[in-house]
Order: sequence, then structure tokens, then C-alpha cells
Amino acid sequence: MKIILRADIDRLGKIGDLVNVAPGYARNYLIPKKLAYPANSGNLKRIEFEKRRATQMAERELEDIRRLALKIKDLSLTFQVKVGEEERLYGSVTAGDIAEEIVKQGFDIERRKILLEEPIRQLGVYTVGVRLHPEVTAEIKVWVVKE
Repeated sequence: MKIILRADIDRLGKIGDLVNVAPGYARNYLIPKKLAYPANSGNLKRIEFEKRRATQMAERELEDIRRLALKIKDLSLTFQVKVGEEERLYGSVTAGDIAEEIVKQGFDIERRKILLEEPIRQLGVYTVGVRLHPEVTAEIKVWVVKE
């Protein structure tokens, strides 16, 4: 049975692809889950419209994320921590701490978007990346100072 995909499906195809699948797979899974349309001329026009709309929305979303990256770029966070001998921290500054401080500054950023290879364990100024989108990464300054 020929169908038109409405979503990217691993090992099958991308949005808008015309593929041939088993009739039961199409009738019982793909079409009821709204992952595909039966292949006909009306549905070909419909999928073209959906593809155009999806690309417009993706472009708009990317532009919003780029604007957010420009705002975050100017962000500077300061952490006052207790230190022991040789200026070593008691504990560390983690991605979770940084995300929490960013949220306090008024931005909605999740911890997993903070690009910190390992926790910060010494005083200093660090540049930390924030991945907002696969194509957009912003950098912020993190100051770790004595309490």
C-alpha cells in the first residue's frame, strides 16, 4: 500500500515521502496514529501545505531562539562559595546550580542544556556554553568567588 508520511519515521522515511508499506501496517498503525496519509492527489497537496507550514514555524522558532541567545550572551552569573586551603572549593558549582541561577535571572533554561563537562571546583571566571537549539549555542560568564 502506498502512503505519504506525515512525520519522520526511522527506517521508513521523512515527512512527505511516498513509501510502500504492508497494508496492515498502514491501516492499523500509521494512519490511526496520524503518521501517514493514504497516497492520493488530495493528500499530496495537503502534505505539501503541511511541509511549508512546518518549515515556516521552524524558521520562526529558530529566530526566537537566536534572539534569546543574544540576551543570554550578556548574562554574567556570580557564585559565592566557601573555600578551603589552596583556594579549593567545598563542593562544586554544577550545571544544575548554573541553570537554577539562570532561572532566577528570568530565563527558562533546563539543566541539561548547560554545556559543562565537569563541575567547577576552583575559583575563577569561566565561560560556559548553553545549547538552546542544535544550531544555536550561547556563552555566559560564570564567576566563582570567595564568600
